[in-house]
Amino acid sequence: MTTADGAGRADRTWLVAVAAALWGTDGLLRLPLAEDLPAGTVVFWEHVIVAAVLLPFLPSALAALRRCGPREWLAVLVIGGGSSALATALFTAAFQLGDPITPLVLQKLQPVFAVLAAWVVLGERTRAAYLFFAVPALLGAWLLAFRDPFAVEIAAARAALLAVGAAALWAAGTVLGRFVSGRLSSRDVTTLRFSVGLPFAAIIVAVQGETYTVSWDNALGLGLLAFVPGLLALSLYYVGLRSTPAARATLAELAFPVTAAIIGVSFLDSTLSVTQWLGLLLVIGAVTALGWHERVRRAPVVVEQPRAGAAP
Repeated sequence: MTTADGAGRADRTWLVAVAAALWGTDGLLRLPLAEDLPAGTVVFWEHVIVAAVLLPFLPSALAALRRCGPREWLAVLVIGGGSSALATALFTAAFQLGDPITPLVLQKLQPVFAVLAAWVVLGERTRAAYLFFAVPALLGAWLLAFRDPFAVEIAAARAALLAVGAAALWAAGTVLGRFVSGRLSSRDVTTLRFSVGLPFAAIIVAVQGETYTVSWDNALGLGLLAFVPGLLALSLYYVGLRSTPAARATLAELAFPVTAAIIGVSFLDSTLSVTQWLGLLLVIGAVTALGWHERVRRAPVVVEQPRAGAAP
């Protein structure tokens, strides 16, 4: 637990970054599926597969949730229905409007939303030194996202609203995941996220008029997508989030675009400009320096309010 003097904490910013790096494998696994299946169908089957694997743990997760109050119930609902299912659908819809730039630009607002939500929901506050890590990380993410960072046009208000909604929901997922970790184990949060998200994913498929059926040719790809950037990454993420304040975790999550860029260059025939390589190095440097600082310094840059009754 991070306290005002920094004593007794076991920071796991690095583990959140590892989980986010696994999310970066998403493009490599999702791209072949996107050629055969609608985006909503892929999201639905991701939830089906993981929810089925975690089904034996669902009774204990529900029992733990029943011992919680209405705030934890609402948080789990937002995590599963909003951050897991709806946010992905909103982000995908923003791309489908024909503007690939707007969603990427506005997704960079996620850390801003997360810091504000962490202050309101968790009582976290950041010292001025936080900016020494946040500004380079955000600048690096911007440079990494665009081949020409000085020629970016944000168009289509509808796409912008969809992208902002997705960023806000993902930020809420970070903060609320941290919130419920005080009462629920990491396994319970992961189980509830996919179990609650499944019916929402099914509704999204129905609303979009897409198909629920897939062929056996897609089984391996769906399985890998569900288990690597899905179950494995989320399991590590929630373990790390239990001892990582949301304001730090949201910067560590920028390891996601770094991994995505490296995989794109290595396996998807993509190339990076000089400024994109600079952005990649800035993100890696800022996230690594943040984790190191919080582990060795007595005065952390993110201070959270102690919470009683944390789950084991």
